[in-house]
Amino acid sequence: MNAPKDPRLEAGAAADGFFQQISIEFLIHELKDPITIIETGLRTVLEKQDSYGPLTSRQANTLMRSLRNTRKAWGLLNNLLEIGRSESGCLACSRFPALPALHLALKEALETVTGPAAEAIGKYQVEAELIALLNRNGIFLHLPPGAAAVEMFQDETKFRQIAGNLIKNALHHRRQRVDVHMELLDDRLAVAVVDDGLGIEPGHHELIFKRYTQVKECSLVERKGHGLGLAGALIMARSLGGDIEVISRKGEGATFRLTLPLRLERV
Repeated sequence: MNAPKDPRLEAGAAADGFFQQISIEFLIHELKDPITIIETGLRTVLEKQDSYGPLTSRQANTLMRSLRNTRKAWGLLNNLLEIGRSESGCLACSRFPALPALHLALKEALETVTGPAAEAIGKYQVEAELIALLNRNGIFLHLPPGAAAVEMFQDETKFRQIAGNLIKNALHHRRQRVDVHMELLDDRLAVAVVDDGLGIEPGHHELIFKRYTQVKECSLVERKGHGLGLAGALIMARSLGGDIEVISRKGEGATFRLTLPLRLERV
């Protein structure tokens, strides 16, 4: 027989969650002004060379890298805020086409990568150019018939952040390629992100979704993150009525599969 729950413990857990959310929001509030100033300064020097003086290509590339990382910092802060909102049940649902949102998640994920992909990502004008850019960088998008017509009633920001986290994770762990599959399952949408990296032992599948935890042996490169990406993605996915599953074995790459209802009834 299960022991009755202590209401004091439940109240304490609720208070901990409340103060955790307040801490996240305070952190973002305190950091947004200095990050905005840094971003504005970098853009000003880059975009107003007639006033501030010309830049060499090396100087411009250095400033562009700094600007990308400033935007990455914004992304990380927004990710933290969305995780906190998810845990508090705060959703902002609207109707939106799924494919452009997935394209934007891909773009935002690539913008965190240094090198030619990040330099070129803002230059594409049409979908075919984006697909060509992705393919040149070992990223392949697989779509079902009628994908362009698929609409969702969901929290678009959280959807993009979840998909983007899964794509960035795959980019970190791949050997050569990442495949992104979009699938339609009756009233649900699935996005599967597949990498050809070192894979993950089945015994570690739950561990990789825990906060502040990383399985170092599944990465080809040294990482200095805090293990929040996958943990946050799972929290947000479940807040939207979905889930993430991992399919992987050591040495055989990994598949992370997000499933979400096309229409979220709980708003």
